[in-house]
Amino acid sequence: MTSILKLQVITGAYNEEPLAYLLQTDDFRFLLDCGWDENFSPEIIEEYKRHIESIDAILITYPDLYHPGALLYLVRHCGLKCPVYATVPVYKMGQMFMYDLHQSRSNSEDFTLFTLDHINAAFDLFVQLKYDWWSYMENIERR
Repeated sequence: MTSILKLQVITGAYNEEPLAYLLQTDDFRFLLDCGWDENFSPEIIEEYKRHIESIDAILITYPDLYHPGALLYLVRHCGLKCPVYATVPVYKMGQMFMYDLHQSRSNSEDFTLFTLDHINAAFDLFVQLKYDWWSYMENIERR
């Protein structure tokens, strides 16, 4: 049986915008990253909302605002409940990054977009993946 793959750019392919791609294989849709910008632009959220009902899982590839930044909003305001996959370092550093972002914004302004509890709720959806470098290298050497 042949699978059909489709890749759709949501944001970030042609400029320095946050990254997000929708990868579809047959009937399963992965959201590859769900970044947001430092201005928390609502236009980016509107793009996610167009696809929110069709997302089966999310893969986060890097622990900064431009990769998992919109996840908190999507969980809190848009009802996103699908599993979120990331390696252990991306999960841990991403959570610390979001804590730090919240704290620094709260120290300089009346920041109410998300709380520490919202960070925890979003990161509870994560499935942490172990990246096994040595097995990867052994597979490369066997080829």
